[in-house]
Amino acid sequence: MSWFHKPPFPNYNHLLHQHQHKRSPTLQIHSQLISTSRIANACVALWNALIKHYSNGPFPQEAVHCYKQMPPRAGTDTFTLSYLLKACANLSSPRTGGQFHSLAVKQGFALGVYVHTALVNMYSSCRCLAECQRAFEEMPERNTVTWNALITGFVKWGETERATSLFKRMPCPDVVSWTGIIDGYARARRPKEALATFREMAARGVRPTEITVLAVVPSVSNLGSLEAGEALHAHCLKGGLDRVDVRVENSLIDMYAKCGSIEKAVTLFSVMGERKNLVSWTSILSGFAMHGMAKEAVEWFRDMRQAGVRPNRVTFLSVLSACGHAGLVEEGLAFFSNMVYEYGMEPDIRHYGCVIDMLGRAGRLGEAEGMIERVPVEVNAVVWRTLLGCCCKHGEVEMGKRFTRKIMELEEEYGGDYVMLSNMLTGVGRFGDAERVRRVIDERNLVKVPGLSLMGG
Repeated sequence: MSWFHKPPFPNYNHLLHQHQHKRSPTLQIHSQLISTSRIANACVALWNALIKHYSNGPFPQEAVHCYKQMPPRAGTDTFTLSYLLKACANLSSPRTGGQFHSLAVKQGFALGVYVHTALVNMYSSCRCLAECQRAFEEMPERNTVTWNALITGFVKWGETERATSLFKRMPCPDVVSWTGIIDGYARARRPKEALATFREMAARGVRPTEITVLAVVPSVSNLGSLEAGEALHAHCLKGGLDRVDVRVENSLIDMYAKCGSIEKAVTLFSVMGERKNLVSWTSILSGFAMHGMAKEAVEWFRDMRQAGVRPNRVTFLSVLSACGHAGLVEEGLAFFSNMVYEYGMEPDIRHYGCVIDMLGRAGRLGEAEGMIERVPVEVNAVVWRTLLGCCCKHGEVEMGKRFTRKIMELEEEYGGDYVMLSNMLTGVGRFGDAERVRRVIDERNLVKVPGLSLMGG
């Protein structure tokens, strides 16, 4: 009787996994599940498979709809509620999540570590931190995943001190816990603490993952510590993390450039071989722009195109910035034209700002002002202030006065703009006008931020 071994229904778990990013096939499976009575009354595992699929996919609201269609005979278990709470977390819907919380209590599932961890994650994802903390404290037992859910939730919403306090209470923090704290310090712009935490983690024998490296790299870059960067790179090589995820190598290229060693960034880029992607190219081009190496940026951009890698808006922003700071105006304008007409990309205010700055630095202020008139969005005060600085450099007093008025229309008066205008007037010998501008600064009590040296005394 071969039919005895035939499964009573198709392998829906396999089908859902095959089509996890496609809506139409999933809905077909969903439709068959609710329209075929033999299947509809099947065990809860089938319904859980569909709810889980929806909760982790791009349509989490369908998980809730699916639950409402479940027949009573199918029943509900801890997995059902956990997947539904995950859907509520992805929907940022604490109200619906709270309803499932009540259902978990009513059905006696709330005290289970699996469901309770899902509750902690749901409330933290929805920024309901008080409810999240309460759910955590009510748990009779907790596992590492539960602790990490609360720690990462606090980190996500900027509650670094609460995350750190919780971390210190944790019995056995794992690499996820350490990474969460490192990320928290990095987000809070506390790079020294982030790097110190990374070092402490390594000293305790906890091996970092690629996610840990990605969390600590921005802090090393902010500190500008080449020594720390080299040590981190050595750690990656020792653990093979550079080969696990190309994002690690890309982040290290950017880190070396920001720590002042474009040579090491180039070396790392060169040994990547076939692992290079668009982010790799964009990182090295950004590094060249940062170091004023415009010719290299232009040459390597062309190499990238020859390699068949299509640039994106960030790539163009890097090469435009490099051209602007090096005075390669014609090359920069050609890149801008290629971006718009060859690649069909719509520039944003940053791209226009680079071109306007490029023209202004070259003394082509009339063209720069004309470019502003063609910008489809409102130009902010930063762009006008950039042009004002160019007017000061090239002695274009009347144009500078006009740009100053534009700045005043967009934001509150700032003394630095008047000082720049006064200096410009002084530079062309209009001392009386310069004195009148200075008098305006005093009469209106305008503030000019004092200069700051980053050089040690």
